[in-house]
Amino acid sequence: METILTLKDTVDYSSGATVSKIITKNSNGSTTLFSFDKGQNLSEHTAPFDASVLILEGKCKISIAGEPHLLSEGQWITMPANVPHALKAVSAFKMLLIMIKA
Repeated sequence: METILTLKDTVDYSSGATVSKIITKNSNGSTTLFSFDKGQNLSEHTAPFDASVLILEGKCKISIAGEPHLLSEGQWITMPANVPHALKAVSAFKMLLIMIKA
């Protein structure tokens, strides 16, 4: 079934929290929407496959192998497989996370 979404309107902010909403998921990967309230973070971790992020609204700092990247609405970055990365909300922000298993 076809579904048309306005991505940044599909997930809401929650005060002092991070919210996630799975859009698609199957054995080949997933797409997940996130909203982060200002100051929220995702601590450093790794993933066994590449993960790409599209910023839908706001600003965040994404560190990859210790190198910080400041991203804002409309920007995209790919976090390579098995490389440590972390996220921190500079302002409240929303993102789409795309993970494809290869």
